[in-house]
Amino acid sequence: MTGAEQRQLDERGFVLLHDFIPLPLLEELRKEVERVDAEEGGRAGSEFRKEPHTRRLANLAGKGDVFPRVISDAAILEYVGYVIGGRFKLSSLNARAPDPLSEWVQPLHCDAGALPDEKGFWVCNAIWMLDDFTAENGATRIVPGSHHWGKDPRDVLEDPMAPHPDEILVLARAGTVAVINTHAWHGGTANRSSAPRRCLHAFYTRWDKPQQQFQRDLLSEAAKSRLSPELRELLAIDDEFNARVTLADPLRSGFLK
Repeated sequence: MTGAEQRQLDERGFVLLHDFIPLPLLEELRKEVERVDAEEGGRAGSEFRKEPHTRRLANLAGKGDVFPRVISDAAILEYVGYVIGGRFKLSSLNARAPDPLSEWVQPLHCDAGALPDEKGFWVCNAIWMLDDFTAENGATRIVPGSHHWGKDPRDVLEDPMAPHPDEILVLARAGTVAVINTHAWHGGTANRSSAPRRCLHAFYTRWDKPQQQFQRDLLSEAAKSRLSPELRELLAIDDEFNARVTLADPLRSGFLK
């Protein structure tokens, strides 16, 4: 991580890592996302919440050997650690693809409705772009610097779905990873194209906060048996403190009820 990238995370709240995903891995991720979606059919995404006019998958950490490579990438974890501190865990790994030819726009939100606390920032998302993010196909919008405001957009905006005067689109080629301090106001835009716009959301949270999806119970025993010690720690599989805080008050979505 360079000093310029640190400044981007500090000031704007996100950084783009262009051409980060090697082409063979990119093709494998696309293939596996389509495989899981076909296998799950109407159940897809059911471990979390459905989103209107959007294809979602949830709990991907245990649904294929390629997905642990995403959540444990050492370079990405360096950026995540810069945002939320040196000790953190995976909160969820989901896939998202807004339906083509749709007008659905995500409201501006902070992930999990999270606001910084006395220890600072505690949520961070790495968006792995499996397709190009363009102005026409549902690219993520973000309000730069809003991670410093300490406000939930739902509490201060008359219409969080409306365009914000300071928002910009996160535009990049497939293979890019966007690391975002998701206290910043952000949301997906409408996919007005006729093609899919797929991505993975590797969502991390600080060690002392609940997980969005409780990995210990969601992963099958077979999936857990294949995890390295490092992955078990990242997923908080054996962490009793995580179990207590997550079961008591699991993280919710920033905009889905």
